[in-house]
Amino acid sequence: MASVQLSGPGTLTSSTLVSTNRRVSTFSGMQYRLEKRCLTGLTAKAATVVTPKYTTVRPLGDRVLVKIKTSEEKTSGGIFLPSTAQTKPQGGEVVAIGEGRTVGNKKVEISVPTGAEVVYSKYAGTEIEFNGVKHLIMNEDDIVGVLETEDVKDLKPLSDRVLIKVAQAEEKTAGGLLLTEASKEKPSIGTIIAVGPGLLDNDGNRKAVDITPGSTVLYSKYAGSEFKGDDGSEYIALRFSDVMAILS
Repeated sequence: MASVQLSGPGTLTSSTLVSTNRRVSTFSGMQYRLEKRCLTGLTAKAATVVTPKYTTVRPLGDRVLVKIKTSEEKTSGGIFLPSTAQTKPQGGEVVAIGEGRTVGNKKVEISVPTGAEVVYSKYAGTEIEFNGVKHLIMNEDDIVGVLETEDVKDLKPLSDRVLIKVAQAEEKTAGGLLLTEASKEKPSIGTIIAVGPGLLDNDGNRKAVDITPGSTVLYSKYAGSEFKGDDGSEYIALRFSDVMAILS
């Protein structure tokens, strides 16, 4: 039963109580609809499950099918991680490729072979579950590069991407004050380690990336995909268009 507190003189009639209840009921309904609408937008989409009656998945066009690398279940110190804390993997094995695409009058085949270990953009592709294993089907352009070893420093960038070794953050301010880890500004400067073959022009020919390994560059702060090498060094792979200047 609802309670009503009167802060001054007045009369509470049955019609007032009914009106109050109606307003409360209406507001509650509005609140429920708003909450339901907000929660609907936050619902996570599960992987599309391919039923066992289908035995193959053949990508079309310039798409590739990548078997997702399993998330790490332990930290380097041996502590088990709950599923919510496990870092979403950004790598896997190419298990099927499409027939390629036509650019101008030239047929351009997929440049990544099956069996290659690749890394891809963080939000790339559509997730499907096939034979009980999670895969991503994505455009070839979503693949950042091919891993020739297990260390990201040996990443071979694709398209117009470049691999950059990030410079270490400054330990002191210009006035000589020591900086804590939390106050160190993330650098946007690094050294070019590897360069991709370039974009395709309208005739299907590769246009080489106009920069050479060893160059020190300034790049856009919020671009690219970040990785950590086996030696603890930080790397970033990004589009050449996100490189803003060469430093010398």
